[in-house]
Amino acid sequence: MADELTKEQQAELDAAFEKAQKALKIIESYDQARVDRLCQAVAWAVANKKTFTRLVAMGIEESGLGDPESRMNKRFKIRGVLRDALRQKSIGIIEEIPEKGIVKYAKPVGIIASIVPTTNPDLTPAGTAIYAIKARDVVIFSPHPRSKKTTFETVRLMREALEREGAPADILQCLTQVNIPMSKALMARADLVLATGGKDMVKAAYSSGTPAYGVGAGNATMIIDETADVKEAARNTMLSKTSDFGSGCSADGNLIIHESIFDKMLEALVQEGGYLANEEEKAKLRAVMWDEEGHRLPKTVALAPQKMAEIAGFSIPADRKFIIVRGDGIGKQYPFSGEKLTTLLAVYKYEGEFENALDMMRAIYEVGGKGHSVGIYSFNDDHIHRLALAAPVSRIMVRQPQSKANAGAFNNGMPMTSSLGCGTWGGNITSENVHLKHYMNTTWVSRPIPEDRPSDAELFGEFYDPECEK
Repeated sequence: MADELTKEQQAELDAAFEKAQKALKIIESYDQARVDRLCQAVAWAVANKKTFTRLVAMGIEESGLGDPESRMNKRFKIRGVLRDALRQKSIGIIEEIPEKGIVKYAKPVGIIASIVPTTNPDLTPAGTAIYAIKARDVVIFSPHPRSKKTTFETVRLMREALEREGAPADILQCLTQVNIPMSKALMARADLVLATGGKDMVKAAYSSGTPAYGVGAGNATMIIDETADVKEAARNTMLSKTSDFGSGCSADGNLIIHESIFDKMLEALVQEGGYLANEEEKAKLRAVMWDEEGHRLPKTVALAPQKMAEIAGFSIPADRKFIIVRGDGIGKQYPFSGEKLTTLLAVYKYEGEFENALDMMRAIYEVGGKGHSVGIYSFNDDHIHRLALAAPVSRIMVRQPQSKANAGAFNNGMPMTSSLGCGTWGGNITSENVHLKHYMNTTWVSRPIPEDRPSDAELFGEFYDPECEK
């Protein structure tokens, strides 16, 4: 059968779990100082500039996806994950609430199956390894076939770092004979699944019978109201749209701009390196980005704008950083209102009241990306508040480039991660950034406290009728 493993795959999987169990028994005995040092060791093994430069080049050459310059910045995300991990307790008592008589103790979740996406073959293993080691877990990575050599090399470097510290290398393992059946078998046997990838893989994770944290699709959208700093908004849009050639789910895909600043915003986007496509060029782009049924075509994912244009049959100047198209409508029949995953941006004009922007935002998330993220460039706190009440998303970035901010940044308070939960909107179990707490089990110890029992009159208010209690 198609889902059956070969004898070689079965042998590799059996051996990986046997090694993982042995490593788990050892790491479970480590104290806080020991695991913190191991987190530092594995992080430095891959996040130093010399090594990460090599891994980035290797990943882009192997997969054919991504931008070397902006992908290099992802090594700072590893530093952010390490920062967050080191600042938290993960062994023994991690929280006390005396007034409730509650003390919480952290425990490992066990063996984690980590499904690695092709767009982050180095960042995802590094971030997962830091949080897992901090929580005293062990990890078996299943790399994407398109970038498996890069992931294997990343894990190899971290294994060597563990060995140098006298810890079992098998705290981290990477499968070599990877395909969909192998990933499914891994997920079915693990204690926890962390699935970062396409919707089919995330669905498989939730169907594996194992507790799982998956991520949803993105269709990041920014509302730009009349109070926005146009230059700041344009600059941040460029940074978000061009990061790793727009391959991330958080890369700005749609701008909803107030009519009073629409022309100024377009001008500012062009000044930041945007190329405004005409209607003929737009039609050509649509033809190579989506099929007749509206499915996104992989050949134009995560490409430089010049390459995008070339595939579509036209050319743009060498200094252009991304392509802009005017939105022709919002809905399933208008593919430019959906997720692009490349260096292409759709712009929409809203007229009149802010509620019209909210209506357009809601319509865009009915096309795709519900649960992921939205942003706003505004200095109007009422607009920000109304967006927060209305948006069917898990995170809202205020005056920040989403691809650099959603997963945590050094100038915001979001937990650092490479996995963004999208809540039930996106078919996920969590709406948080997946971080250390999701890698741990927690034991609650409860001691008696003075009785906390309100009277029935307090509880039921005007509905309470003492006659009914006689």
